[in-house]
Amino acid sequence: MPYAGSADGVRIAYQTGGEGSPLVLLAGQACSHHWWDGVRDDFHAAHRTVTLDYRGTGESDKPDEPYSIEGFAQDVIAVLDDLGADRAHVYGTSMGGRVAQLLAVRHPERVRALVLGCTSPGGPHAVERSNDVRRSLAGPGPAAVQALRELMYTPAWLAAHPGPSPTLGDPAMPAHARRRHLAASNRHDAWDALPGVSAPTLVVHGSDDLLNPTANAHLLADRIPGARLHLIPGARHAYFEEFRAVAGPLVLGFLAEAESGRTVRPAPPR
Repeated sequence: MPYAGSADGVRIAYQTGGEGSPLVLLAGQACSHHWWDGVRDDFHAAHRTVTLDYRGTGESDKPDEPYSIEGFAQDVIAVLDDLGADRAHVYGTSMGGRVAQLLAVRHPERVRALVLGCTSPGGPHAVERSNDVRRSLAGPGPAAVQALRELMYTPAWLAAHPGPSPTLGDPAMPAHARRRHLAASNRHDAWDALPGVSAPTLVVHGSDDLLNPTANAHLLADRIPGARLHLIPGARHAYFEEFRAVAGPLVLGFLAEAESGRTVRPAPPR
């Protein structure tokens, strides 16, 4: 497995597959690249997919020191540099969507088109999950895992797919890294920076997402110039997997438009 060296010397494991223009796929909090296992092949006919194990997950180093969304974004740049990829499409989901926001803001020359899935701008403007949801996730171990499964997928999906599922977290992740991931995600606040996103942007969200409330999709789409919004009816947090027949073609179509120049690009920030 190849590794990229981050600016602070941390080794970041990454993976590639498929052929075509680069597409970076960014996973959710406390998850490795296996988050994308169920759908990654959907993109391989048109794109060379690039995933990474965030620091603290998978085969990457796991230092016990503060992590940040900004730092995760820098790790993505290190991977692109190691690949020799000047620009790439970026598709981030959940915490990966937060990383994608900062990539688009801090490194606009590296982001060709942006897809933000089931994510949030963070900070005081974001719509937080309800207290009921918080309590369900704070319960005893098995109860919290079941609560998370039900927030990710519909009952019909869970009945047909008993698991385990890589979207529920990296089981080999050390406790200190889990805490560091949670703290990094909680500190994210891109609100003031979002109007500066210049890449064509698609915002995707499940209509029934309670883990990251759907209202955040509207906030992002309103805040990013020229952004397009698509809600998937009946979908929960893991819309990209359960509703892959809708989400995959939607994203592929958007990226094809961006490459052809048909996608309306937002005006530069004033």
